[in-house]
Amino acid sequence: MSAAGGAAEERGALRIGDVAKLAGVTPRTIRYYEEIGLLPAPESREPGAHRTYAPAAVDRLIELIRLRDLLGVSLDGLKDLVEAEDNRAALRREWHEGVEDPVRRREILESLDTHARRQLDLVRARRDELEALEAELLDRRRRIRRRLRELEDEPAPA
Repeated sequence: MSAAGGAAEERGALRIGDVAKLAGVTPRTIRYYEEIGLLPAPESREPGAHRTYAPAAVDRLIELIRLRDLLGVSLDGLKDLVEAEDNRAALRREWHEGVEDPVRRREILESLDTHARRQLDLVRARRDELEALEAELLDRRRRIRRRLRELEDEPAPA
């Protein structure tokens, strides 16, 4: 968890402007993430009242921004990641509540494995894209440096 997320936990509910500052986004981004279902509705939203967010919502937003920036995924991809993480959290809660049925225990573990594999596939795909870009940039730099050496080897104009 980020330091900003820890700061959110130390405080109570926060207004949208404070949340935006912590997450490094605009209030408009927060409202949009609410509209498309990436963030839960604010804790209080009475007529004339300010939106306030619980620490868990702030932490979720910070994690969304981190994933978006780190993985470079679209909002749809981000939504898929969030849904997978929400499903994993529900399965973990069920597991920790003490599932006795061995068939259900197996189903939970297989589902958890599927969600983790999907997330890992996304991370690996992003890594492969970055490695391809790195190779392209290294090749470009080698060509530029070769041309620089060629210029140094040319005789000076008279």
